[in-house]
Amino acid sequence: MNKVDIRNKGSDERSTATSLLRLGTRLKLSRQTRGLTLKALAAAANCSESLLSKVENGKVSPSLPMLHRLVEVLGTNIGWMFEESDGEEGIVFRAGARPLIALDPLRRGEGISLERVIPYSPGHLLQCNIHHIEAGGESAGPIQHAGEEVGYVLEGAIELMVGEKTFRLSAGDSFVFNSELPHWYRNVGDERASIFWVNTPATF
Repeated sequence: MNKVDIRNKGSDERSTATSLLRLGTRLKLSRQTRGLTLKALAAAANCSESLLSKVENGKVSPSLPMLHRLVEVLGTNIGWMFEESDGEEGIVFRAGARPLIALDPLRRGEGISLERVIPYSPGHLLQCNIHHIEAGGESAGPIQHAGEEVGYVLEGAIELMVGEKTFRLSAGDSFVFNSELPHWYRNVGDERASIFWVNTPATF
C-alpha cells in the first residue's frame, strides 16, 4: 500500500495559515449575512466573544466541537468554511493537491490535520477525509451528531472511544458506528497515524 503523502513543514504551516484565514473570513461573512453580532453568535454557540473574534481574524484555530456549534447556529457546514473553491465539482483529486485542514493548536502534541478526499460540495452525500494524527495527538471531544461513520486505519495505532466502549486499532483495522454516539480518538503509538474516514451526511 502506498503511503499517504507527507508534506514538508513549511508547506503545512502555509496551508494552515491559509485555512485559518479562509475559515475566519467565511465565518464572519456567514454571521453578517444572518444579521448576527459577534456577541450574539458567541452566546448562541457557547463560546467567548474574544475567542470568536480571534477566530474570525484568523488568529487562532477553534476546536471541532466549537465549530460544530457555530455552524449549527449559522445553518451552514464546516466544509464550506475551509474549501479552497466554491461551486464547481471535481471528479479526480491528485495526491499532494488535496485541501488540508489543520486544527492542531487546540490538540495535544502535534495534533490532527484532515486531508480532504472529497472536497465539500452541497452535491455530495458522503464526506471523506484522511485524518492524520501526530504522536500524542487526539481529537477534541467527545462529539456527537446525526449520521453514520466508517473508517479504515492506514497506518499507526489509535484508540477509538465510541459511547461506553474503547477500542485499540492498528493498520488494516476498520470500524463503523452511529454518529449520534459520543466519540473521539487518539494516537497511542510513537509515530503518526492516518485513518481513511467516511461519514454521511457531511457534517464538517
